[in-house]
Amino acid sequence: MEHYPREVNLVIKNYPLVGIHTHAMMAAKAALAAHRQGKFQEVHFTLFKNYKRLNEDRIERIAQELGLDMDRFHRDLNSPEVERLIERDRSEAKRLGVKSVPAVFINGRLLKDRSMKGFRDLIERQLRGKGEGP
Repeated sequence: MEHYPREVNLVIKNYPLVGIHTHAMMAAKAALAAHRQGKFQEVHFTLFKNYKRLNEDRIERIAQELGLDMDRFHRDLNSPEVERLIERDRSEAKRLGVKSVPAVFINGRLLKDRSMKGFRDLIERQLRGKGEGP
């Protein structure tokens, strides 16, 4: 994002691995609930950093520590609209063959080399119009 501020947009989608991580769905809902208060990235990245230790209490504490309106957070956490957004993202991830997270796509192409060099190489190919399509 630093190197290509005009050319690259970051889009984050949810693909909670519910069969693998017990609290993945709640974490995804928490991130979207936080988004409604303008704190998606803070919550999302904090949850990701703590994924091995997530439970309901820790998710709640993260939301509190980041200054969310907790009444609104709980309403949004349990809203049908948030569930629909997650299901839409999960369906798209399955269609694209995502097996693990985080998965990174650049112009519809799955990035296999997630090093900085891998990011730059694929972005540069796409910018030059030499990247293969999705």
